[in-house]
Amino acid sequence: MPTTTTGSRHWLSEADCDLDELRALVDQSTDPRDYPLATSVEQNVLVYDSARLREECSTAEGRHRAQTEIARALMEGPGIAVFKDAFNDHAVVDRASEAFNALIEEERGAGHGDHFAKPGANDRVWNALEKTALRAPEVFADYYANDILALASTAWLGPGYQVTSQINVVNPGGAAQTVHRDYHLGFLTNDHAAAFPAHVHMLSPVLTLQGAVAHCDMPVESGPTLYLPHSQKYEPGYLAWRLPAFRAFFEDRRVQLPLAKGDAVFFNPALFHAAGHNRSAAIRRMANLLQISSAFGRAMETVDRERTANAVYPVLLHRRTEGASQQWLDNVVAACAEGYPFPTNLDLDAPVKGLAPPAQTDLLRRALEEEWTPEHLRRELRSAAERRQS
Repeated sequence: MPTTTTGSRHWLSEADCDLDELRALVDQSTDPRDYPLATSVEQNVLVYDSARLREECSTAEGRHRAQTEIARALMEGPGIAVFKDAFNDHAVVDRASEAFNALIEEERGAGHGDHFAKPGANDRVWNALEKTALRAPEVFADYYANDILALASTAWLGPGYQVTSQINVVNPGGAAQTVHRDYHLGFLTNDHAAAFPAHVHMLSPVLTLQGAVAHCDMPVESGPTLYLPHSQKYEPGYLAWRLPAFRAFFEDRRVQLPLAKGDAVFFNPALFHAAGHNRSAAIRRMANLLQISSAFGRAMETVDRERTANAVYPVLLHRRTEGASQQWLDNVVAACAEGYPFPTNLDLDAPVKGLAPPAQTDLLRRALEEEWTPEHLRRELRSAAERRQS
């Protein structure tokens, strides 16, 4: 898990963000002797030949060795690995690209939001996994039968993982992203992220595996993703990536590897990264962005929190007029409403005003501040619930 040169802390704040600590981690060299199944180390990034991995995985013992090495690479190593020719049947990739392009054309002009880019600058399809399954189930099956995808997912998350997919096409001239970390804590403001104890900052990355499949050749001029190897080990990184000094450091030290059609890259979501600037004249840089989630990110019981929130809200409203403290109100809101906005339908519930749409708890707090009637809240909660549906 992420560590710093000074050890673990119970709480983190921006004051803990010491650039020298990050520099010490990033100055590490990835030693190929520690990763015997890798074919090379390029710009501190591990590169695997997928054909060799498939051969290694032909036995249970070999597959276990491969999983162990990949997990170590993502946790203790550079935090990123490239799998050359992961999708070795390019006809499968091309058929998937056709399905993805059809979805893009259907949705063009819909004004979807984007996490880190200006809406409309690129072509993005949210929930491409489900949409592809419905549009082209045979293409879906051939594509997601991929053994390298399954190998990386089980290596990091174990069994029961859940795949989500977003198609992203960065058009010629498309600007680079700013450096960031990813889901979960990477989607929160610094104030919100700092409210979680340090051990949650360490836990968050092991709940998700980030990945991307190249659907076209991606020379450097087309702007493949920029990475900062070993940065996933920097403990206060979820609070550091927005700070100007850390952004400047990323720009100075980041690496960028070209990819070929069918290559896949998987990385720890805490790795500092950003999509690059597409400086090409004609390359529409298409990638299938994969966010693969742990089976354990779920509650034990099903609770209709919309119904619970509606039932409790009149009491909250009344107690507020009687002088209940904000802490008292917040405690009850946290118990009766959903405090996290994901998973959601990002086509309808787009993060237009931030990195994430509002959660039920945000609506309840707003309702109390603005003294909504129970009927008004009921309508807003129902509308929000409908936006979340697939």
